[in-house]
Amino acid sequence: MPLLNISRLPVCPDCLAGMDPIAGKVCSVCGERVLSAYADYDAEGLRRCAVCRRVERPFVRAVAYGSYDGGLRELIHLLKYNGVRPAASVLGRMLAEAIVALEPDLKQAPAKVLVIPVPLYRTKRRQRGFNQAELIARAALKYQAGQLELATGILERIRDTHSQIGLTSHQRRENLRGAFAVARAAQVTGREVLLVDDVYTTGTTASECARVLRRAGATQVWVATVARTLKNTGFNVSKLQGFNVENVGNDASVELEDFETLKLETLKH
Repeated sequence: MPLLNISRLPVCPDCLAGMDPIAGKVCSVCGERVLSAYADYDAEGLRRCAVCRRVERPFVRAVAYGSYDGGLRELIHLLKYNGVRPAASVLGRMLAEAIVALEPDLKQAPAKVLVIPVPLYRTKRRQRGFNQAELIARAALKYQAGQLELATGILERIRDTHSQIGLTSHQRRENLRGAFAVARAAQVTGREVLLVDDVYTTGTTASECARVLRRAGATQVWVATVARTLKNTGFNVSKLQGFNVENVGNDASVELEDFETLKLETLKH
């Protein structure tokens, strides 16, 4: 539609208003949408998806503002691939709204929680001119002050990686193995960390970064992203009321390959 207001962001108000937060029941750990078989809380008071019931994630909890599709996906692409930096302000506000869900836990931290953006490899950062995760994190901290402290340069991507698009879960993890390192471990030791990125797709990047930060001495790691891919988006939950826990391999919302790979990773570490 024609843009009637003067703005550095070429997105109309109707499109911005249509970028809604995730609704419905989601996993208390990874944020994936859960089906009826996993909709109830467990003995620990958490609602867990099939994978999170079987494997302990390296992070405490991951939250996201919206689903990675439609206008929100295009807005993220405007920032990442078209260099429209004003989009970071809007995305930062969305990230701040997602972080609200973590406030009860973050306020329990004995010191300020370190906000660490997922880094880009140096050549990609030079080509792009910025790290979108860092721009979004800075914008979010304008709304979320007090208990959070931006910490850049601590987590580094020390190895360039291939695109994750089209890779299996196992290939994604192999692609990222050894890609991240903590440059200043002393600043992480004994601290709690909020890892920030633009998108949570399969959780491979978030898990690898959280694992590296935990090894460097971080006591706990949370994850917050603007958007996340919901694997079972588009499925009619009402048709899956007979979903059987014993037959998770027959349901498209549960990736047993994810589960098996995560299980192997847990055993290794």
